[in-house]
Amino acid sequence: MENLIDSSDAFKHYLIEPLGKKHNRAAFCCGVDKLDNYFQKHAGQDARKRMAAPLVLVEKSSGNIAGFYTLSSTSIKLEELPIEITKKLPKYPLLPATLLGRLAVDQNHRQKGLGEMLLIDALYRSLKSEIATLAVVVEAKDDQARSFYEHYQFSRFPDYSHRLFLMMDTIEKMLT
Repeated sequence: MENLIDSSDAFKHYLIEPLGKKHNRAAFCCGVDKLDNYFQKHAGQDARKRMAAPLVLVEKSSGNIAGFYTLSSTSIKLEELPIEITKKLPKYPLLPATLLGRLAVDQNHRQKGLGEMLLIDALYRSLKSEIATLAVVVEAKDDQARSFYEHYQFSRFPDYSHRLFLMMDTIEKMLT
């Protein structure tokens, strides 16, 4: 996985690292007020309080933030998953999962495949975590975001049109 990103000419100009004090969040603008506001005003606090792990995509030449995503733990109620999945699982009422809470690319860095780069990095980190997790869960903000995730094999929760999941077994097959 790391080699996949490192070997791509488009991605060799960027790096992904945990959000830190050195990062200038004020200039970031993806065009979605809720995401911009979160990143500029709350992401640092969430990192400090261990509520979420924000990771930033930084342009190496300028140090500008081209995108970000957040990871945190969550759970899935057993009955929320499709029966074809639950019949293979232990009957615990809550199942561990990783929440990909937010993902955004700055408007000045669009159409470069950076959203995909961020998503694949998030999936890779979720897979390699030492914490047990059954799936990665996302809450798509709109139909376009839902289509983006569905393109990468995310499935909808049966009772939620914009809540999706991708099983770790599938992630492992994608990335190894």
